[in-house]
Amino acid sequence: MSRFKYPLVFVVSGVLTALVLALVVNIFERKAEGRERMTGIQQIGEFETDPAVWGVNFPNQWDRWKRTTEDTAVTKYGGSKPIDKIAENPRIKILYAGYPFSVEYNEERGHGWSVVDVQKIKRLGDKKPGTCLSCKSSDTVKMWNEMGAEKFFNTPMKDLVAHADNPISCLNCHDPKTMELTPRNPAFLAVMERRGVDLGKATRQQKRTYVCGQCHVEYYFEKKDNPILHFPWDKGLNLDDIEKFYDEKGFYDWIHPDTGAKLIKIQHPEFEFWSTGIHARSDVSCADCHMPYQRIGSRKYSDHWVRSPMLNVAAACQPCHRWPEQELSERVLAIQDRTKSLLNRIEIALVDAIAAIKACRESGIPDEKLAEAQKLHRRAQIRWDFVFSENSMGFHSPQESARWLAEGIDYARQAESLAKQLIVR
Repeated sequence: MSRFKYPLVFVVSGVLTALVLALVVNIFERKAEGRERMTGIQQIGEFETDPAVWGVNFPNQWDRWKRTTEDTAVTKYGGSKPIDKIAENPRIKILYAGYPFSVEYNEERGHGWSVVDVQKIKRLGDKKPGTCLSCKSSDTVKMWNEMGAEKFFNTPMKDLVAHADNPISCLNCHDPKTMELTPRNPAFLAVMERRGVDLGKATRQQKRTYVCGQCHVEYYFEKKDNPILHFPWDKGLNLDDIEKFYDEKGFYDWIHPDTGAKLIKIQHPEFEFWSTGIHARSDVSCADCHMPYQRIGSRKYSDHWVRSPMLNVAAACQPCHRWPEQELSERVLAIQDRTKSLLNRIEIALVDAIAAIKACRESGIPDEKLAEAQKLHRRAQIRWDFVFSENSMGFHSPQESARWLAEGIDYARQAESLAKQLIVR
């Protein structure tokens, strides 16, 4: 038996050595693969707008991005399925009376549908300016360079759409030479410069939010006859700052036909909303949750299937929050359910206030005497709309959304009470 001992040890040692060497070689290969950022198969032009061209070099990202055209995913308060919000909530017609959103208001679909869907919006019409196409296509980046931003904004959208072949995609967010995240929207670049923010010093983590924050924002046009796109951030990103900015400018989007109040239509202030929440204070970017990292082989990628974290809890939430998926989902829904309850309350209060002010006007009370009630209507409406038009149902900033809605309920009830007192007098 002893004569087999040493040969056996030799064979086992050789096998173990070979396995260790194979492991070491694999580790070095994986490290080298992980460091390799670009394959460089396809030359990408400076203003290449077609994501398929980029996809030659980045097939994993391209494959995932294509899934943004899937429009069947539904969460309790959102998703990518086109839903008629007015049919779901008829109070919208009263709250937005006199404004196009009282005619049509649908749940948005994914990035892959952006150009198609913007052309189907009935409330836009033929007179809408090019500003309405700003965040709908990668081709806008090329047009901004060729035409200049001001000419782009002043060109009717129907004329620009003919040159918009691609939806929101690679060029909106990346430099084609370095692949660095690079915000392109002229309005975003202008307001950050006014606020003294040096984008050249931005960290990669900040850029992972900035490229989203150039579009998922509240915005306004300075003048209807010169519709240059602006963001109202000069005083800050909080709703209180934005409201003060609009008040000092005397800005309004439309006059409510029932109350005579000069109202603001808030768009989709995800960036502003997020900036007041715990995730912003913890340096968690938009991409961390909506484009979480995934690993393929030794490489780590941002998942370019941009979607609700509620559809991808394990990758979006669990890297930071070590609780079961069901527990995390229930926590999110608890916040959203409470926000929805407050939204219902403020909508009822606003409808009551609108009815009371309308009754005053119909009874012959002049607008001069209704000025304070109209001002309260404006203050209540902007708080409701800031939360209602934001796409997280309060989750991006739960405490602030609760504060804004509570204040809005108070302002709406004050407006109703004041109007009723005027009728009695």
